[in-house]
Amino acid sequence: MIKIERASVLNFDNAMRGARNPLNSWSRYDSYYDEDGNFVLGENDLSLAKRLCKAGTDHRKFVRMILVSVDVTAPLYWWKEYDTYKVGTVANSTSTMHKITSKPFELSDFSVDHMNEEGVKAMVKLIDVLENLRLRYVETKDKELWYTIIQLLPSSYNQMRTCTLNYENLCNIYYARRNHKLAEWHTYCDWISGLPYFADFFMQEEEKD
Repeated sequence: MIKIERASVLNFDNAMRGARNPLNSWSRYDSYYDEDGNFVLGENDLSLAKRLCKAGTDHRKFVRMILVSVDVTAPLYWWKEYDTYKVGTVANSTSTMHKITSKPFELSDFSVDHMNEEGVKAMVKLIDVLENLRLRYVETKDKELWYTIIQLLPSSYNQMRTCTLNYENLCNIYYARRNHKLAEWHTYCDWISGLPYFADFFMQEEEKD
């Protein structure tokens, strides 16, 4: 299970103006904001952006200035793989250490969407154990109970993080993970490919095919 919410794409305007700095071609800048506040690349700027992206990472520095902020809820086993992408990314997560005992454990707290019936039954039993430990910890504040919860918590536990990335990060993630065996990566990569102008910038060869 993965849930992607509250995505914002920022700094397109500055990034595209910066892309024109090397050749002092600001007079050809033709992008604008529409009446709904959406950034629209003009014909000149879109053409330049596509050429720079096609020329490779040394030439498309402007995409590192296009920022994306998004809330992602996903299981710990997915976050473990996501954490490979540290350069140029920032994330604030809900705290397992501080808040794991603040609410009852429920099945909806875990990713079980690909489990068979046997797995779901086992998870329900584990949740009963975790909830019993939680209630005892709330009453006694016994650190051993808290530690038992932390060490028993399965990797299917869902965590929400607010993440900030840029288009270069997202391009790297897309091409590294789009064919991954985890379904969560397919959902995430589909979201990436639907971001404004992402396909125009990075999927030009695929469009020809």
